[in-house]
Amino acid sequence: MFVAAEPFTDQPLLLFLVEQRGSKETTVKGVTTIPLATIERRVDDREVVSRWLTFEDPNEEKRIYRGRVQVKIFFDGGYHVMDEPAHVCSDYRPTAKQLWKPPIGTIELGIIGCKNLLPMKSINGKGSTDAYAVAKYGNKWVRTRAISDNLDPKWNEEYTWRVYDPSTVLTLGVFDSWEVYGSDDQKEPTRSDFRIGKVRIRISTLEIGKVYKNTYPLMLLNVAGPKKMGELEVAVRFVRMTQTLDFLSVYSQPLLPIMHHIKPIGLVQQEVLRTIAVKITAAHFARSEPPLRREVVTYMLDTDSHAFSMRKVRANWLRIVNVLSGVIDMVKWLDDTRSWKNPMATILVHVLLMMLVWFPDLIIPTLAFYMFVVGVWNYRFRARALPPHFDPKLSLAETIDGNELDEEFDSVPCTRSNEMVRARYDKLRMLGARVQSVLGDIATQGERVQALLTWRDPRATGIFVVMCLVVAIMLYLVPSKMVVMTLGFYYMRHPIFRDRMPSPAINFFRRLPSLADRML
Repeated sequence: MFVAAEPFTDQPLLLFLVEQRGSKETTVKGVTTIPLATIERRVDDREVVSRWLTFEDPNEEKRIYRGRVQVKIFFDGGYHVMDEPAHVCSDYRPTAKQLWKPPIGTIELGIIGCKNLLPMKSINGKGSTDAYAVAKYGNKWVRTRAISDNLDPKWNEEYTWRVYDPSTVLTLGVFDSWEVYGSDDQKEPTRSDFRIGKVRIRISTLEIGKVYKNTYPLMLLNVAGPKKMGELEVAVRFVRMTQTLDFLSVYSQPLLPIMHHIKPIGLVQQEVLRTIAVKITAAHFARSEPPLRREVVTYMLDTDSHAFSMRKVRANWLRIVNVLSGVIDMVKWLDDTRSWKNPMATILVHVLLMMLVWFPDLIIPTLAFYMFVVGVWNYRFRARALPPHFDPKLSLAETIDGNELDEEFDSVPCTRSNEMVRARYDKLRMLGARVQSVLGDIATQGERVQALLTWRDPRATGIFVVMCLVVAIMLYLVPSKMVVMTLGFYYMRHPIFRDRMPSPAINFFRRLPSLADRML
């Protein structure tokens, strides 16, 4: 699979080579080409007719036959090639325009200006910044004019985009132009010097028709740590073009085109295609007027989003803990209720248990009503004035160690000393050992569940099978409501009637064998 960008220029060709590879050199035995303009286009999963291509000798002026090859070549317009990370993508439409659905609205953006920008370079001994802003949504990029030597630039420019999916993200970036003046030291500026900051706005977080005029802080993370580079003032509004039911029906439709579900592309292949798409996009805008430099395009598209970072590993772990905090709080509440710390609440739980047991039809309505109450209660905590922005606290950008930042921004291959690389490797091994232990524990618990019926421990499996027979007979003879009621009351019994030791069921489960003892 290859990525091809339209419009085609200079009659681009798809080149086929037949090579003979020896121990010392490689010889081209045959070559053939096919113009991209003659390739068939496909928008679904239908079969494409194959064709024969003739190889010719590339070293001879005359056409010398070198064989043929049968191939199926076509442009697959049913897929979407992303040039952005999937979680901040601004467009999910397929490549073929005939498959595009009508837009659901428009996003209007007013780039007002910046405040309190930091000097990015030195001009005649004076700090200076020649700032310009770039906005990207879908396949449409816009750039403001560059304002020279101004730390509080004002652009007051307005742009609009058509919106096809509300679950997309508008990206804005502010950069310093090095094309107006040269610096005192006459050195080529580093990539990070071009970046001033970036802002993302998710369309689904905007209320329809409301104008959001806000000032966003521009945060830049580099080897020295997080740094506030200034503030960006923008105004944004989302206007709906369809009916309410049509707009809400979008949430029930697939996010990616149909071909991604019929014949999905592997994750590795998707990353390869994305890398190529970023290179093509950067090369295209390098030829525009005024040009967008490669550093600008890669920063807007987050090309290094998958690079290893100890900070991101720790931040993602805290995100998982935060997601599970609700379950943990529920377990703690249940344990407090079971311990009779609040007798009134425990009695109410007993009453609720009896109601749900004797009237099981109320279980799902009660659960749905509970989630409705929670959602209405959380409605007052929603974001009203300022759409969500980058969170340095969530990213652990303010508490990260300097050595970890240096590791995050180091190039590949590593350019640091052997001692520092060895220290980082040892630290990574320690982190990997923890991950290895957690994965091993999860696998052990799953294998113990499998061991219940696989006779790895004949006695344990025999006990479990006999207990299953006894339970089945009891459930046939005793009404299920009485069984659930008895188990609920037994679980909620007062602490004075409990044993401090683990229950027999837990002891039995922990004694089950796993495959850990078979690993070398």
